Amino acid sequence: MNTIMRKSVLSVAGLAFAGGVFAGPVAAHAATPVDGKPVAVAVQAPKPQGDQSRIALNGEQTGNAKAIIAATKKAGLPERAAVISIATSLQESKLDNLGHLGDANDHDSLGLFQQRPSSGWGTPEQITDPAYSTTAFLKGLRQVDGWQDMALTDAAQTVQVSAYPDAYAQWEQQATDLVHQHWNS
Repeated sequence: MNTIMRKSVLSVAGLAFAGGVFAGPVAAHAATPVDGKPVAVAVQAPKPQGDQSRIALNGEQTGNAKAIIAATKKAGLPERAAVISIATSLQESKLDNLGHLGDANDHDSLGLFQQRPSSGWGTPEQITDPAYSTTAFLKGLRQVDGWQDMALTDAAQTVQVSAYPDAYAQWEQQATDLVHQHWNS
């Protein structure tokens, strides 16, 4: 067998194997009905990147996480969007709805996501409304091609344009846990 033919055969065999490994189990389960009803297939979330941080949340912070989840659901986006949003808020504000902080403030950054009125995110009143600020963040996220399959920190950074682009990753596990805990409540 000549070299070109052998490489072609091996390439096709490799693709067939990879297709079977990645699609085979899902396709097999999805096609197997139980009692005449299709079976739901659980999609596993990506493994969080790097070392993970975690903070204890008070009632207000938990309420803000729930508000982010509610706004995500209202926008018709999946749980992954809520995970990215909550992780972003954990990094930006620790889920505290930040008002004007005087000299401690980063420019004119406000709210759960440290959005800036001067950058067009909305008025101070809008930005400090958790539903509005989440919707604004999600609007930015929707504009990121392939955000669903990106590493969380890359998706968040593309929207936020932070000076610390890798910092979002440390909150992925806590954000995932919060979404799992409150998505259906």
